[in-house]
Amino acid sequence: MNYIFYLTSAVAVISTAMVIFHKNAVHALLYLVTSLLSVAIIFYQFGAPLAAALEVIIYAGAIMVLIIFVIMMLNQGDASVAQEQAWLQPHTWIGPALLSAILLIQLILLVSSGQISASQSYHYIGPKQVGIALFSHYILAVELASMLLLAGLVGAFHLARHRKTTIEE
Repeated sequence: MNYIFYLTSAVAVISTAMVIFHKNAVHALLYLVTSLLSVAIIFYQFGAPLAAALEVIIYAGAIMVLIIFVIMMLNQGDASVAQEQAWLQPHTWIGPALLSAILLIQLILLVSSGQISASQSYHYIGPKQVGIALFSHYILAVELASMLLLAGLVGAFHLARHRKTTIEE
């Protein structure tokens, strides 16, 4: 199982590096989804299926949709439509698709072999315990994170809106 962990970690590092160094925001977003999926597989390998599911649902799903909406809000007109057509070429999907295929093969091997639950003795923490911890001990952190996300959304909307300029004489 160590080789699967190291391969998953390598995919995470490579895809995260591609996020940092890629100039195109949409391509970087594809690599970010791949990076988040690899982190979810690492969570699953260490016996945290709830954390893996939350990683996929919240980060790779909902947060990516929000980022796509921000990119759409910052639409630059007809020039961006032509640029989006150039982005949708098949060669742009090869890197993230290859890394995601490696992750899919690893996940299939992990689930089919049953190595996670049988060979490791981790204490299982279910959704009920996570919910109780979040809304009792960590309620202040949860509320601060929600306010920070709301402030970021309002700031992005404020920066993206078009201002009407009036000339007064």
